[in-house]
Amino acid sequence: MRGEDSQQQAMFSYLSPEQRVPQDHPLRKLRPLVDEVLQKLSPRFARMYARVGRPSIPPEKLLRALLLQVLYTVRSERLLMEQLDYNLLFRWFVGLNMDDAVWDATVYSKNRERLLKADVAEGFFKEVVGIAKRHGFLSDEHFTVDGTLIEAWAGQKSFKKKDGKEASTPPDDPGNPTVNFHGEKRSNQTHQSTTDPEARLYRKSQGSEAKLAYLGHILMENRNGLVVKPRLTLARGTAEREAALEMIPKRSGSGRITVGADKNYDTREWVKQARASGATPHVAQNNKNRSSAIDARTTRHAGYSISQRKRKRVEEIFGWMKTVALMRKARHRGRKRVGWMFTWAAAAYNLVRIRNLIGATA
Repeated sequence: MRGEDSQQQAMFSYLSPEQRVPQDHPLRKLRPLVDEVLQKLSPRFARMYARVGRPSIPPEKLLRALLLQVLYTVRSERLLMEQLDYNLLFRWFVGLNMDDAVWDATVYSKNRERLLKADVAEGFFKEVVGIAKRHGFLSDEHFTVDGTLIEAWAGQKSFKKKDGKEASTPPDDPGNPTVNFHGEKRSNQTHQSTTDPEARLYRKSQGSEAKLAYLGHILMENRNGLVVKPRLTLARGTAEREAALEMIPKRSGSGRITVGADKNYDTREWVKQARASGATPHVAQNNKNRSSAIDARTTRHAGYSISQRKRKRVEEIFGWMKTVALMRKARHRGRKRVGWMFTWAAAAYNLVRIRNLIGATA
């Protein structure tokens, strides 16, 4: 018998979001890990808020929603709140019941400075790394460093002279004027973006266009490809090598660590400083125009070949962060805010990786 296409809306429901989410859904294995991290951050959250006054939205709920934004590639916080309003999966993960009201998207704008001041992203990331360490997923001997370009939320038209002396030609369109840069010498010394003053004009490689950008850096352990340290810096020529030296860990006890890297790090100064810090640099040899800074004393060992194979996994991290976590082009302005999101995206990547590793060893 054919059922009727009834359009009557039910007034009551006896099913909770917990019953709607499948038992084998990937988020079910992720939720306990997130709750464990947030529980450890509870004392930090308590220090962020006053003891009196009107209760705020729990920071745990705000952060769970931000994780969903990264994991499900939600472009903005306004769209995130729209999803949270009708998506049962999102409501379950955040901890909202069917009848709970969804907060306004401006809540994130009002709480962002509080989250930045308390270094919540850094604390969250360290607790996630702690989980990986307790499960034995981290290597304390073999690492890889690399950097990538993060395009700033600023257009080329906002890159103007610092002295304010611009052409006096009246704009043809006040909202979006035509600008001709041909024949004009533009550099970070003489120009600055009016949209994001901390963004720098930078070209990642020969033949590519210069963009207003930041540089994101990753220190990856080679055993399971987990992020050990993320960092965001201003975009300049030596930033990758300088950040790498700062991120190289100091191993407790005897023995040296290995640090894999691409040809950009094959300079005599960087190799010398890396060795002085107690690391053996396993950089890809750059023999195009000159001799490499490393020789057969390093490359003859089997560990060098292994490092060269493993170091390519760092590109998988950057690929995930740029495509899934929307870090190809920053959605915030200023080094602190972009750096906060870069660290948050690295923590989300580690959570997904740890969940998969736990499932593989179960």
